[in-house]
Amino acid sequence: MLVTGKKFSKPELSRIINGDKRLAEEVEAIPKTRLDILLVNKYKSYNRSTLQKFIQNGFVTVDGVVAKKPNQKFEEGVKLELNVPEDLKNADLKPEVIYEDENVIVLDKPAGLLSMAKGEYCPEKTLEDYGLLVHRLDRDTSGVVILAKNLEVQKFLRKQFQDRKTHKTYYAVVTGRPKLDAARVDLPIARDLKRPTTFRVDPNGKASETYYRVVKSDDKHSLLELKPTTGRTHQLRVHMKYLGHPIIGDVVYGDEKADRLFLHAKSLEITLPGGERRVFEAPLPREFTDVF
Repeated sequence: MLVTGKKFSKPELSRIINGDKRLAEEVEAIPKTRLDILLVNKYKSYNRSTLQKFIQNGFVTVDGVVAKKPNQKFEEGVKLELNVPEDLKNADLKPEVIYEDENVIVLDKPAGLLSMAKGEYCPEKTLEDYGLLVHRLDRDTSGVVILAKNLEVQKFLRKQFQDRKTHKTYYAVVTGRPKLDAARVDLPIARDLKRPTTFRVDPNGKASETYYRVVKSDDKHSLLELKPTTGRTHQLRVHMKYLGHPIIGDVVYGDEKADRLFLHAKSLEITLPGGERRVFEAPLPREFTDVF
């Protein structure tokens, strides 16, 4: 006999049977992962530290809700969105990979990309998003840079720079034409105390040596090959300014404005882990020859 109007005596169990609710044990069994780790897996161009800062600054939403804690855990499959302000993305500054193995990655750094983060909060991409920093290029300098994939390799490569066992070649477009087509510049450099973020030629400064060679010139501008044997901060820029031929686009040491600093790290000779000596090169940007 069919009985109507009778309610199920255990509605909670009814919802479980009908599949509307999962058992507590089942819910607990579903694995959850930290938000910063979920983001690392999705946004591979940023490192975990940078993504944690994005979260803390409200640039991340989970299922449409702004998240604030990197250690908050979520199930796989949640909708993650990264909304970094446009002026912080540097999305178009993606270095080209010149060489990569299990120990190192060699990149062609674009002008405008930072080598390392500045301050505690740095939302834009830097070279540190691609590996461990071994040496640096100024933000506005482009060209060859090598990064390590572990601390042991980082130490091995850094020692070569410290011992001056690497050979670097730069190209620059400068104003005018040097009196000599090739010369050695031996001028010590020190920090300019009147402008602490800049440097100047100073007889009491640190020894600094640069060899240059004129590659091309129309008298108004010259393309130079520069080979520093020391690695002082702003060395090439300071030496060129002192000679009266500042690099085009150098807003600190020059006076000829341009869309970029016309300084490019053309090649790097270095010994890789295992003993192989290699020379890595980055093509000269087109704008360097378009000047002439």
